[in-house]
Amino acid sequence: MDQHVMPEPAIPPPPALPDDGAAGLLAAWLRRLEQLAQIRLRQALGDAAQDGSPVLPEMPDADDGSPFATFLASRPMDEVETVLLTITLAPHVRPDFFDRAVEACHGQGRDIALFGGVRGHQHRGVLPTGDTALFLLAGLDLDARLHWQTRLLGGLPIFADGILRLESPPPGEPPMSGRLLIDPDIAQLILTGQARPPRLSSDFPAEILDTVLAWDALVLPTQTRTRIDELRAWVEHGHTLMEDWGMRGKLRPGCRALFFGPPGTGKTLTATLLGKTVGRPVFRIDLSMVVSKYIGETEKNLARVFDRAERKNWILFFDEADALFGKRAQVRDARDRYANQEVSYLLQRIEAFDGLAILASNLSNNVDSAFSRRFEHLVHFPIPKARERLELWRRMLPEVVDVEPGFDLADLANQHELSGGAIANAVRHACLMALARGESTLRRHDAEESIRREFAKENRLQ
Repeated sequence: MDQHVMPEPAIPPPPALPDDGAAGLLAAWLRRLEQLAQIRLRQALGDAAQDGSPVLPEMPDADDGSPFATFLASRPMDEVETVLLTITLAPHVRPDFFDRAVEACHGQGRDIALFGGVRGHQHRGVLPTGDTALFLLAGLDLDARLHWQTRLLGGLPIFADGILRLESPPPGEPPMSGRLLIDPDIAQLILTGQARPPRLSSDFPAEILDTVLAWDALVLPTQTRTRIDELRAWVEHGHTLMEDWGMRGKLRPGCRALFFGPPGTGKTLTATLLGKTVGRPVFRIDLSMVVSKYIGETEKNLARVFDRAERKNWILFFDEADALFGKRAQVRDARDRYANQEVSYLLQRIEAFDGLAILASNLSNNVDSAFSRRFEHLVHFPIPKARERLELWRRMLPEVVDVEPGFDLADLANQHELSGGAIANAVRHACLMALARGESTLRRHDAEESIRREFAKENRLQ
């Protein structure tokens, strides 16, 4: 056999497509995968001859309107990539798929090390690993196995594009023993036809931000607006600058911004509106939760967020980033050591992130120059001045609400220093008090009581 030409895997031709609705094309590929598994298992058990150079059949050319067919049409794949995709989808639709494949040739309860696979924590069936893919693609042919191992470790477009990934195994175990996984967003799209954003969980410590508001909802000082406009310019034109104008390689990738100022001054809303402007999702990561709750798991979980964000062009908004600005903790125990490692890892990933990363801090005057140099944009969100507070009161009040005669909102704004978020809360409470009385009038008593409530939250005396 020519040592420079690797044999293609023996993938049987697909059976005829069933007329069974949305699962038609996927069902055909699952049956094709089942046949391939039976062939490889019979070869491994000595029930069939090894064929080192079979010819791959043509991929089925069918569009049955299913989400699977739609995905394949949007992203053409060769036979091997489609088989790999089907391998990762099989446990999602048939939990016992690989168990039944082994049982059909080897008996119930038997195990074949060559077949690979692991058991999940809650999933009771076999989950495919890199070894599973190697076995199905190459059987026992060592040359073919080495060839496909190289391709599976990053040489195939389906991995480079982030559709599939090979999970890192525990230390000391062969790389192909890691689970072969499909991007969960793509799995959901293929199986349901709907693309939903990932949800906050222990494995994914981020949540999507959204708003019905527009830029005119922000009342900010001129200097802050100028800095935001500069950042908007990068969001809207950064790709042109880096790619079309040839600045990639001359500038570090991505863009980093620090939003700092007291709570309730518009940091989160600004980040959300930046994403809304360009139609890009904004995901919020609460760093206080990440470092405290997921101690020891932070690097893995944050890596998952960063990797998906780079592939999907998300904007990342890191809230409660104050912990990053202080001194590293004195190492007294394993928890301190982990915390320091996680801070270092996070800063490294933020600096290398090829996208927009925004960090938000409530500390107005505790950002040293060494840390600030890490950012291309520094945006200060101060407590609004009296004129800005008056504008916020006026904008927040519903159009149907009248102000009590003799009650001057300008006096209220001058007397009480509140953030925009606190003013919104005060308006909400005062309006509810009016509704409870069956009227639509903002009364001074309600407004002042609502303000006292906000001061109490902040432990401020009034």
